[in-house]
Amino acid sequence: MDPSRLVNNASGWTDKGAGDVHDIHSYPNPNCPPLDEKRAACLGEFGGLGLAIDGHTWKKESWGYRGMADQDELTRTYEKLLQKAYELKVTPGLCAVVYTQTTDCEVECNGLMTYDRAVIKVDLERGAAANRGDFSKIPPPPVLKTVVPTSEEAGIEWKYTTDKPAGGWFKPDFDDVAWKKGPGGFGTRATPGAVVRTEWKTDDIWLRREFTLPEGKFTSLQFRVHHDEDIEVYINGVMSLKLPGFQSEYEARPMTAEGKAALKSGKNTIALHCHQTKGGQYVDVGLVDVIPAK
Repeated sequence: MDPSRLVNNASGWTDKGAGDVHDIHSYPNPNCPPLDEKRAACLGEFGGLGLAIDGHTWKKESWGYRGMADQDELTRTYEKLLQKAYELKVTPGLCAVVYTQTTDCEVECNGLMTYDRAVIKVDLERGAAANRGDFSKIPPPPVLKTVVPTSEEAGIEWKYTTDKPAGGWFKPDFDDVAWKKGPGGFGTRATPGAVVRTEWKTDDIWLRREFTLPEGKFTSLQFRVHHDEDIEVYINGVMSLKLPGFQSEYEARPMTAEGKAALKSGKNTIALHCHQTKGGQYVDVGLVDVIPAK
């Protein structure tokens, strides 16, 4: 073996304490392995922000660790992840990171560029600045005003079932009298960012509840959601949000135009389905008004 080459005994898999590098994977947010005085602390994979561009994919079906709505959301989230990675460089002492990934790879649409290398999906100037550790181009974050609370601060009661319900389960007039009741959020306690008040550890869960939307105008009404994994959300029987994959914290995500149109002042019904395949699992949803920073 060439003694001048560094040895990485396992990138993201079971670390045996050997070699010159301790390499972990973390999605989507960056993280740092425990420090070792004899080995470099490295992050071999993070990110995985998915954005499929029509006409530039390997095939129609696509996949990402966390779906992005458009270039603006992809760029803002990429900057946020890189800023966190640079913070980990200072404390506790992360030595290297590898973003997933430079280009789309077959059905994985996690690339900064499309599969055919024809489209750069992030804003080039802002993405390049973030790579250099320059975050001066990041716009100030918007103000999030709670309209319908999540269960982050206090448990909100939902009706739920882990058995597949009959058709129309998402409609306001569906008979959910046989469903159980429990406070959100729903999931397993080891899931990052989760505030679990009702354990859920099956493959699927369906949730319903009524909420009151106050009268008045909103700047940009959006969902505040934490999901792991795939989620679909309905407002008054109308599909209003559909996200694949997972995220590891609560974030604002835009609702469809049809979902906004279905909202009304007064009583409304929100229903959701979350599907889990492996690892941690969690789901919770509320509504916020997203107000641009002045």
